Amino acid sequence: MKRLIIFVFSLFLSGAAAFAQSDLQPAAIVRLTRSEPITVKQLKTEVDRLEKGSRRTLNEQERRQVLDVMINEKLAIQAAERDRVTVSEGEVTQQVQELRTGMIQTLGRQPTEEEFTMAVMNETGLDVPSFREQIRRQLIVQKYLMAQKKSILESFQVPTEEEIANRYTLEKAQFVRPDTVRFSMIQVPFNADGSDKSRARELADRLTRDIGSNPTKFDEAVIRAQAQGSGYRAGDGGYLPRNMQAQQMVGQEFMDTVFALRQGEVSKLIEGPRGFQIVKITEKYEQKNLDLDDLVQPGSRITVREYIGNRMLQERQQEVIERATAELVTELRRGNSFQVFENNIRW
Repeated sequence: MKRLIIFVFSLFLSGAAAFAQSDLQPAAIVRLTRSEPITVKQLKTEVDRLEKGSRRTLNEQERRQVLDVMINEKLAIQAAERDRVTVSEGEVTQQVQELRTGMIQTLGRQPTEEEFTMAVMNETGLDVPSFREQIRRQLIVQKYLMAQKKSILESFQVPTEEEIANRYTLEKAQFVRPDTVRFSMIQVPFNADGSDKSRARELADRLTRDIGSNPTKFDEAVIRAQAQGSGYRAGDGGYLPRNMQAQQMVGQEFMDTVFALRQGEVSKLIEGPRGFQIVKITEKYEQKNLDLDDLVQPGSRITVREYIGNRMLQERQQEVIERATAELVTELRRGNSFQVFENNIRW
């Protein structure tokens, strides 16, 4: 029995060793300036990260495309090193800080380190050190592309007024502003399990009696919400378009109630899934087919003309980036600059 256990255990160890060895085998070797492998494990890690992000399994052709991207990146980085194109830690930090700034705008405060780490993981599937390394590689590739293909990248033309007008004519049906309101809201929250709903209801009923239909008293209640221990929140609710997507977010009762009000009117008490609300309409817009000089949406500073022009410009920039990238990749892949081990990338 003892010898049998040893035999089985040895088979297990040999199997594990074979698995580890296969993961360490090269999926490809890049050798533009030096020999640098991309291991099967590295490829699997990247495929797994992309699968988790897309929530689906990549097929063999897509996995090969992932490998091609990894090869292209290593070729570009080796070429950049050869030509002394570098990226500083400060440039990497600046890119990371942009993500932090976005979180500050969303949260209304500085994110904690734990919140930032979680956001990076959710967005990229990477921990922060790996995320910084990814940014560093991307910046090197971008710098090298700009250095090598500057003439192509700067060859796009800013769209003319005539071109913008022609695009607007083709897409005019898309530029419709639905009925829209802007509202101020008082909300008395309660827990999802309803454990404090009775308390919230008492406060909401008291606010409703105090305010009635008086807009001035509504505004006074909004100010009192800032006091510590008020038990409720209040402020600008932003713009609400009357469409299916918005209704799915706020609920039909809320939607029907606010759009039945005139500008300046105060609503009845509305019960939502997480709180009681009282609303006052501060702006109201009827549905309209937008012209070129109309704002894309209420509260925006961008006109339809500017929106179309910016989008056309981005399309042209993307086109030249793709053309420049394809040309650079073709040049880097010439000769014997890499080798793919087909038998190692089938799983």
